[in-house]
Amino acid sequence: MVKACIFDMDGVIVDTAVYHFKAWRRLADELSIDIDEHFNEQLKGLSRVDSLDVILAKGNLDLDNHTKLLLMEKKNNWYLEYIEDMTEKDILPGITAFFQELKSAGIKTALGSSSKNAVKILQMIGMTDDFDAIIDGNQVTFSKPDPEVFLKGAEEIGVSPSEAVVFEDAQAGVQAAKAGKFKCIGVGEQSMLSEADLVIPDMNFAKIELFSKLS
Repeated sequence: MVKACIFDMDGVIVDTAVYHFKAWRRLADELSIDIDEHFNEQLKGLSRVDSLDVILAKGNLDLDNHTKLLLMEKKNNWYLEYIEDMTEKDILPGITAFFQELKSAGIKTALGSSSKNAVKILQMIGMTDDFDAIIDGNQVTFSKPDPEVFLKGAEEIGVSPSEAVVFEDAQAGVQAAKAGKFKCIGVGEQSMLSEADLVIPDMNFAKIELFSKLS
């Protein structure tokens, strides 16, 4: 029986991926590293540190930790500028109706995001109170595909992994869910999320009745 749903944020609750990409590409340009939308798929679901390491590896750059911290701070400041005007209008279609369905059924909800700006974004879109627990990049040691963020979310709301369903749009996030022994519904393209137990095109297709298909 499903007692809880744990949601990634970027690409599931809101689409901030475009802002992350703009900030990372701006940083990469400064470092004379060429990245495009296709390359950006590798960064989805990764922490800030891991994302920077992937970009630096593409440019064959080996930088000290102090320099990397300065670069991450610069990227994050640009990202915060880009998202400053986010409102409830940025909530992805299907989310509001699905959360109402979950609440009516007594199913708990948690956020499991690698983002360190998750709380700020939830405040801006007015969804802070919609979650029974919020676990973000400030509370975990390991980023996805490590399952830590989802395991902490389940623990916070008092359910076992077998009683929770994770919603993820990134391959690393799906791998994290499966590593934690969760059932996982992928949101996006089947070809990118084939390791999920079930894949839906977007959150408009999210319904409680889907849980019966998770064998």
